[in-house]
Amino acid sequence: MEDLKLAGELVREAGELARRMLAEGLETYHKTSISDVVSDADHAAEKLITERLIGERPADGLVGEEGARRAAAPDNAERTWYVDPVDGTYNFLSKLGIWCSAVGLTDSHGLLLGAIYHPVAGELWLGGRGAPTTCNGIPVEPLSDAPLAKLSIGSYLPPSRLTADRVATLQPLLSAISGAATLRVIGSGSIELASVAAGRIGASLHNQTLPWDWVPGAAIVEAAGGVTRVIEHHKERWHVAGNRQAVEEISAALIQR
Repeated sequence: MEDLKLAGELVREAGELARRMLAEGLETYHKTSISDVVSDADHAAEKLITERLIGERPADGLVGEEGARRAAAPDNAERTWYVDPVDGTYNFLSKLGIWCSAVGLTDSHGLLLGAIYHPVAGELWLGGRGAPTTCNGIPVEPLSDAPLAKLSIGSYLPPSRLTADRVATLQPLLSAISGAATLRVIGSGSIELASVAAGRIGASLHNQTLPWDWVPGAAIVEAAGGVTRVIEHHKERWHVAGNRQAVEEISAALIQR
């Protein structure tokens, strides 16, 4: 699949550019909070990806985390690329090794493909519709059903909502997490979802996930035989991924609240 090959090249080039820039020193800026950061590497890597997409897929739309936007051509079946040039920027700038470059593509039928490159581990994840998930070219084992109680779950507990007067707003999340064997908070949504596809993490659950944090990894989970689901409940939007049984259990726990 030419799109998947292109996506793999893009994330590898962007990830290596970000790694070089980190080694040379970076300017850092805060967006919405002290932990919501962006650097010159984010902007440079997004520019690298989007300029090539504009050149090689001129009719496709694109949405980048750092502001790149272009609508798909009217007759192009709503093909849109989602770009996360450095996913896990807080980890990246803190010299923690869990960060990546990620690209995903959707069309009028939904998720089409995902590509995730984890420079520190040297892992390139590719997968999509009709293309089973691989890591460095090696197919992963298809996900099989397993109960949540025997699995880890990846998620995030926002500190601002852990205060005594606000923790009740997290009850659906806490209810779902409590059914898992253990919790993992790793700080990169795409690496977390790639880890779900590989069976390293059993399931993933997040609230109000942005599309560039969801599309690349969700496509890879589905290509590994897993299930992804977006649940709207009580004005909240939950993103769930994992094997079918675990996703059903998490979904049930969320809507009970």
